Amino acid sequence: MYQLKINNLCEQEFLNQYWQKKPLLIKQGFTDFQDPIEAEELAGLAMEESIESRIVTNHNNDWQAYQGPFEDFEKLTEQHSTLLVQAVDHWHSDAAQLLHPFRFIPNWRIDDLMISYSTPKGGVGPHLDQYDVFIIQGEGKRHWRVGLPDPTLKQFAQNKKLLQVEQFEAVIDCILEPGDILYIPPGCPHEGYAIENALNYSVGFRAPNQQDLFSSFADHVIDTDSGQKRYTDHTLALRDSKGELLQSETDKVKTLMQALLNNDELFKHWLGNTLSQAKHEMDLAPLEEPITCEQMSELIANNAEEFERLGGVRAIYQQLEDTLLLSINGENYPLPLCDLNAVTLLTDHDYVNTDDLNAAQPSLVFIQTFTTLVNEGMWFN
Repeated sequence: MYQLKINNLCEQEFLNQYWQKKPLLIKQGFTDFQDPIEAEELAGLAMEESIESRIVTNHNNDWQAYQGPFEDFEKLTEQHSTLLVQAVDHWHSDAAQLLHPFRFIPNWRIDDLMISYSTPKGGVGPHLDQYDVFIIQGEGKRHWRVGLPDPTLKQFAQNKKLLQVEQFEAVIDCILEPGDILYIPPGCPHEGYAIENALNYSVGFRAPNQQDLFSSFADHVIDTDSGQKRYTDHTLALRDSKGELLQSETDKVKTLMQALLNNDELFKHWLGNTLSQAKHEMDLAPLEEPITCEQMSELIANNAEEFERLGGVRAIYQQLEDTLLLSINGENYPLPLCDLNAVTLLTDHDYVNTDDLNAAQPSLVFIQTFTTLVNEGMWFN
């Protein structure tokens, strides 16, 4: 297991002073760092149809981006090239362990682990991200420059698949060595180039914008057949101009729409659903011989078994007025409030053992839910 040390800061001090405020170089954030994956394994993942990958090259400042999957790696040249693979935590259990030290940030904010392999002088150029990221240096060395947010910086497209930003003034200019970490808040321009063959691990975070949220909420309203209340105007009066839309009518339409957002049950069910959805495919392996709820009850009561959460599983919960709402990868599971301890064993830990579950005294509804999750391959032993 990786142990994160944020210079001389505790986690809360980091959140207070740096999170979404300014970038930070964390020297030897992981001491004696060992890569959880080899470059050859990463290349193997990039050959899979279900895994998102790309190769970026910058020969003679001619930037090109190629989308995977790849049958060969002739474009991954000895210099000026980078292979990037998204959501490796969904497919490689050892690499997924790199997310654990960053889970002092709430589960729903963590997105995925992207891993890149670069040959000397390889990178993706200066660019902006609209989300927080921790970049961990693995094998090799990489030169990084990071600036502060600057609304005057112009972005431009090198090609349809590669958006970059003009050169910027750096507040961090450093060479990362194995175990070093860069924290980069949203909107901070940055660029990194490999000095030698190098592996980098990027822990990215979700930051949905208003368009994404409203679009998803509208879909949920339609899917649940909600929002059927119509506009009414029982106090309609004659007016001088038939073409005028009165402010009072504008306010009534807004109130009608806001009533959906103010519907707490509808809103929280949508929120749990959308924030727990995985953006990338997962290495799910449902049980060929599903276990029954009775068998699960027997396991929890009498056996010392350990279940591991599959990499990429997104598990969050909300406390409603009279129930718990457990949300797993876009599915909602209502549970009794008495299951809070059992639920947190699932959401707050990568592993859960049956002794702890038994001590939490789970309800029958929880056992039924956990049985379903195990049968679907979300947890496995």
